[in-house]
Order: sequence, then C-alpha cells, then structure tokens
Amino acid sequence: MTQAAELSHGLEPIEDIGGAAQPLLDVRGLTKHFPVRGGLFSAAKTVRAVDDVSFAIAKGETVGIVGESGCGKSTTARLLMHLMPRNAGDIIYDGRAVGRELSLRELRRGMQMVFQDSYASLNPRLTIEESIAFGPKVHGMADGTARALARELLGKVGLRPENFANRYPHEVSGGQRQRVNIARALALSPRLVILDEAVSALDKSVEAQVLNLLVDLKREFGLTYLFISHDLNVVRYISDRVLVMYLGEVVELGPVDKVWDQPAHPYTRALLAAMPSSDPDRRTEVPPISGDPPNPIDPPSGCRFHTRCPFAEPLCGGDAPKLTALDPSGHQAACYMAIPGSGHSRAPKVMETT
Repeated sequence: MTQAAELSHGLEPIEDIGGAAQPLLDVRGLTKHFPVRGGLFSAAKTVRAVDDVSFAIAKGETVGIVGESGCGKSTTARLLMHLMPRNAGDIIYDGRAVGRELSLRELRRGMQMVFQDSYASLNPRLTIEESIAFGPKVHGMADGTARALARELLGKVGLRPENFANRYPHEVSGGQRQRVNIARALALSPRLVILDEAVSALDKSVEAQVLNLLVDLKREFGLTYLFISHDLNVVRYISDRVLVMYLGEVVELGPVDKVWDQPAHPYTRALLAAMPSSDPDRRTEVPPISGDPPNPIDPPSGCRFHTRCPFAEPLCGGDAPKLTALDPSGHQAACYMAIPGSGHSRAPKVMETT
C-alpha cells in the first residue's frame, strides 16, 4: 500500500521514474575534506572525513552503516541531505543527478532524515502538531490540511493526537520525541528516510519499540531506509545489507547475514568480536583490536587499517586496496587478504580456467 493511499491529506510522493530495477539512491565518489588552519610553524592540513565513498540503495531495502566514532557515518548522511557541501562526487536520486536534474527542494521532498538528538531536532517554541505541519506548509499545503495531516501521522507513530498534538517537546519523553521526529519526516511523503543513530539515545525497551515501529512503517508506506548506528545488533535486526566504514572509507559491503557469518575484512571481524555477550563463557578477554584510529588529518598510506591489523604485510602499506566483489551475492571488501591473487600470503589463489 502506498503512502499516498494511506495518508488521506498527504502530499503526493515524488514519482517513481526508473522502476524497481533502478537504485533509489546511487552515490558515486562522495568526498568531504575539512581544512584545518595551520599554525605559525605548520602548514594548513586537511581532515579526510569522507574519502571516495560509493554505494547504492535499492528501492524498498534497508542499508545499515556501521563503524567506530569518527569514521564518517554521520558526515555521509549530512552530505546526502545537503546539510553541508561536498568536495566531490555525485548523488543520484532515482536516476536524476541532484543539483543538475533534481532540485534540492525536490530532493528534500523525497528524502528525509531523523537525527540522534530528539530534543535538539525540534523547535521548543512550536507544539508537536505545529512541528509536524511545518514542512508541508512550506511546500504549499493549507494550514488546516497540514494540521490534519500532523494529527493523522501522530496516530501512525503510536501517539494519540488528542493527548500529544498541543504539547511542547519538553513535555514528552525521549522515545515519544523520536516518534514525533519520525512523524515529521513522513509528513512530506518521502521515499527514503535516513536514520542517523535514531535509537542510540533511548532506553533498550523504548529502543525496541521504536525499531518495531520503523519496521511497520517501512512495510506500510513502502519506505527505503539508510540506517546509521554503532550498535551491531540493531543493524543486523533492521538491515538487508550493511556497509562498514573505517576512517572515511568503505572497507566492506554486503548482505547482512553474509557479512556477519563470513566477514572478509579484519576490521569487520574486530567489530563483531567486540560485541558484548550475555553468555559468561563467551566473554571477550583479549581486545579484538588494539590502538586508536589514526589521525584523519594524516591517514596511513595504503590500507588505512594496516597500522592496527594483525595480518598486515608490506603490500598493505603500498597502494590502497579497492573495494572488490567476492561472490555473486554482492559481498565486497577492500582487503588484500580477501582479493584472489592480490599477493598477500593469506589471499585466495586465483582459479585457473581451461
């Protein structure tokens, strides 16, 4: 059932142009570098926050992004929403290049974002009803219709409009505020919703409720999600595919079960090994990864993980490995150990064909 059919007062979603086979979002070579002012005796440098990131999101799927703090997850989300300018790269929404064939106003209709801080995301001077109705009114909807839509959406996210519509953000809990933010994101009838650590600040019981709400809304409205989190259990629960970032680069990408069961990059294996376990016999006694991430101002040459990798060889410090397809499932990794015939002692042998 489409969102237009579900919401009697809502804005019409942006038309599906390319059909199911065309990715809803195609990101190519996305790059963001932040200049750092030099001192009296030092030259100006650059923080490589996002470095040549490419991926695609199919219509109706959920792609999760994981990685340590500072790896570029949230910066990637803000670049996609054009909350900051990018240095390079193309963002293609349903076959149309943003900025050339698709205006920013149209993009904001088709792609919305839910932030981590549920309180800072809302205007404290607006009631909940006014916050949800604000976006549709900017896009030309009449005030009465926008308010009716806001109340309808409050019901969709599990909040009784007669109890919550006239409250202010400080009068509701964190989980309820996040539900309000989800309703506000849906008010423009988007097809893609970016969730940046949307449940990480919530209690576990409330987190589970919001996750189930997101799953239900995706099914009901035919949504596509980009889900950013540091919680691997949450990512596995909600995602179809997972993208692993390290120091501004994509190091592994693939179906979530494939990445969990057969991680190809040592950084992915370290992240999975660091997951807490409730089983006392499976306690992590040896740190799965040592040291701190390198400075993004001066990242290591070659593979950026090789300074912390127990399997690093001289090859890893030379040219950086490219993201390479490992099997027909779409599993990819940027690691010489996973690339057949790369020259690493642990790399698979190249199968000879006759």
